[in-house]
Amino acid sequence: MGAFAKIEKAVAAVNPGVKVSLDRNCVVLSGELDNWDDVIACGKAAVSKKYLGVVNNIKLKGYEEKIRLPKVSDDLYEGATPDVLIIGGGISGATIARELAKWKLDIMLVEKGADVAVGATSRNDGCVHVGIDLTPNQVKHKYLVTGNAMYGDMCKDLNVKFDRTGHMMLMYYDWEKYIVPIFKVVAKVLKVPGVCSLSLEELKKIEPNVVDWAKGAYYMPSGGMVSPYKLTVALAENAAENGAKICLNTAVLGMEVADGEIKAVKTNRGTIKPKLVINAAGAFADVIADMAGDRTFTIHPRKGTNLIMDKKIGMYARTSVAKMPFIKVSPDWRNTEKQSFFKTLMKGKDLNTTKTTHTKGGGVIHTVDNNVLVGPNAIEVPDREDFTTDMTSVKEIFAKQAIIQDKMKMSDIITYFSGIRAATYEEDFVIRKGLFTKNIIEVAGIQSPGITTAPAVALDVDKWAVEYLSKLGKVEKNESYNPKHKGVPHLADMTEAERDALIKKNPLYGEIVCRCEEISKGEIIDAINSAVPVYSVDAIKRRVRPGMGRCQGGFCGPTVIKILAEQKGCSVEEINKSNEYGTILLNKTKGAN
Repeated sequence: MGAFAKIEKAVAAVNPGVKVSLDRNCVVLSGELDNWDDVIACGKAAVSKKYLGVVNNIKLKGYEEKIRLPKVSDDLYEGATPDVLIIGGGISGATIARELAKWKLDIMLVEKGADVAVGATSRNDGCVHVGIDLTPNQVKHKYLVTGNAMYGDMCKDLNVKFDRTGHMMLMYYDWEKYIVPIFKVVAKVLKVPGVCSLSLEELKKIEPNVVDWAKGAYYMPSGGMVSPYKLTVALAENAAENGAKICLNTAVLGMEVADGEIKAVKTNRGTIKPKLVINAAGAFADVIADMAGDRTFTIHPRKGTNLIMDKKIGMYARTSVAKMPFIKVSPDWRNTEKQSFFKTLMKGKDLNTTKTTHTKGGGVIHTVDNNVLVGPNAIEVPDREDFTTDMTSVKEIFAKQAIIQDKMKMSDIITYFSGIRAATYEEDFVIRKGLFTKNIIEVAGIQSPGITTAPAVALDVDKWAVEYLSKLGKVEKNESYNPKHKGVPHLADMTEAERDALIKKNPLYGEIVCRCEEISKGEIIDAINSAVPVYSVDAIKRRVRPGMGRCQGGFCGPTVIKILAEQKGCSVEEINKSNEYGTILLNKTKGAN
């Protein structure tokens, strides 16, 4: 049986009503189904190395996809002719913009959100991965090895905190110690450096509050932690400092393509005519590729929820802690009270093992801001911007990860959030030059470990972009390029002497606005007046963290709004939470006009 016949049979086994065809060496699925899980199952059944990718056009009956577009509509960018148009302001787009700024190029980055890092980039755990869960033939793996090694220097240049804490997987059974040599061989094949095993005594020196059942651990010292949104903001600001234009609230609505070339890109802020387009649109990357006539893949949104715990339990994890996904931990090690609690929480579900092959199962993670992050889960959803949370997921995630650290309590959770992974059916990245459209570069399917791979991906995209643009004219080095980014001083990380010196220089750093995170008015104002100024509460949270502590902005929120209004020169009613749809204050109810 040939490859195509096998795909037809596999898809028919899910639903015989789905049409399977070939177009430009891609497997194309079409039809209409009642169940989203069946849509996903058909897409997975159509995967084959014989073809370029799966183009899943199956519709979900009764569901109409709606893209959340900016309210603004004007001609601000009408007629712009940049050398490079980057679509997407996540970590991929921002890293590419900064890399390309090393050249004398007219660079525009358009982001439909009201800030950079508003999608998957700000909605993940911030792990700089080691790649132990990948395979050598994956595109992900190719870029992860290089990207991981770049993190120290990159974050130092950008003045962004990066902790190479290492990642570990706990051992539950005594026999796991005997497979350490196999684990090391796998690590060597995957180019994961420094992998070793830790005895219980050695483990407790790193993780003194490790769960009682641990017999030891597999330790991978190259793993690290970063704040993904702070890093992306720094990347975008450094790109802007070096001449790139960061265009927010700018959505791509369509493209004019002729003779295998993008002639124009239509946005809500005018029509742009770029020489080259870079598609880094995250969950909408296949939509952009389709507009450009270069689609060979499908993004199926996969939602994951993470829990943020109070800093007071920050000592419960010093690294990123997990267990082998296939290891099942017996509940017998817990005392009777805890067994009863978790049995109630899980409602009979066995959350011990990870049944999917696209995730290693999450973990308990110490963040660079000294919180503990717990999660995520993985749920297939039709909405590319489904950032909703629900208590069922929260309880299940907590119960599952409490196997790793049972000293945590539900009352330690201070907030939770959801993000969308931009997964392809092949479960791999699509990093390539355009196949059917010559002036596009695809940076798509970027899910985990996209934070880790971003700097390495940018190197290849930079090379391909310069190669293409050099055919149209000479591309010269930007001699004034400066990779160093100053950033905003963070009072909480300073010594008393450093604080005193800063406050004497700028008294506004002596006015504490956020008590939970020790954020001053000076930090907030400096963040607003950066190279990418944004006037929303969430934008300031991403930059300097007011409102990210235990009270979640209950005390500092009104003051932050007031500072934003003062700096913008507007009324407090005009300040929103995240974008034009995030109204906080409607009007005055008391007092004089």
